[in-house]
Amino acid sequence: MDEHFRAFSFVDRIHVIQPGVRIRGSYAIPSAITSFPASLVAEAVGQLAAWAAMAALDFKSRPVAGLAASIELLSPVHPGQVLELAADLETVDTEAVAYGGTAHVGGVPALRLQHCVGPMLPLAEFDDPQALRARFALLQDGGAVPGAFGGVPFFALDRTGGEAGQWLRATLHVPTSAPFFADHFPRRPVFPGALLMNSNLELAAALTAQLPPPATGGRWRLCGMADVKLRAFTPPGEMLEIEARLNQLSANAATVTVDTRKGNRVISGARVLLAPEERS
Repeated sequence: MDEHFRAFSFVDRIHVIQPGVRIRGSYAIPSAITSFPASLVAEAVGQLAAWAAMAALDFKSRPVAGLAASIELLSPVHPGQVLELAADLETVDTEAVAYGGTAHVGGVPALRLQHCVGPMLPLAEFDDPQALRARFALLQDGGAVPGAFGGVPFFALDRTGGEAGQWLRATLHVPTSAPFFADHFPRRPVFPGALLMNSNLELAAALTAQLPPPATGGRWRLCGMADVKLRAFTPPGEMLEIEARLNQLSANAATVTVDTRKGNRVISGARVLLAPEERS
């Protein structure tokens, strides 16, 4: 089965677009999958912005993951729900696109991206321009048939060290092959930054579980990320080292830094923001 536009594509309809300015779309999360983490919601907003950027440049360039000043994790989403996606582009040219965006479910905010920047690279290095033009036309003309996404495999983090409540370190083995590589990207397979972000959040959550509870009682929750930077592409088969380290802890707020390395090379970094879990 051809996994292009199936294994890692999270926009199945474009409702409104002003290329290079604003775009509105939606994505129906398949009900058959087990989960749809926040990192994939952020990916969906980024993919929507990418369509507006690529259309503005006549599908000669495409954005790749870069920087995000702020990712707010507002509420979880679940299989079977429909993401209402929006992105507003601040600037776009052959060098980079700057944008912000949101995802809602039933009018309820699920995620907000602010001050994101994606470097623009020649599209033909990653994908077939004609295939993307055809897909873009389909998304505007009634949309794609939903339900194509079959989920992503579970990536085990192998713990390699740590100090309780202070830091954790683990290795992530990027698979040599996976369906999502056919979609991200057909001509240059790259491990998706959203999946790396999800592994970062998993390790940060494991460290968070070791912290003393907030002053209000209950538990800490991951409420966002700041200063997210993806600095390099990760090809299939790589082994990465992820570290989560407590950066700041007070009665009602905490911060955990996460970074990913390949040897001495920094692949990504971010600050994970914690807040007391809201009581109903």
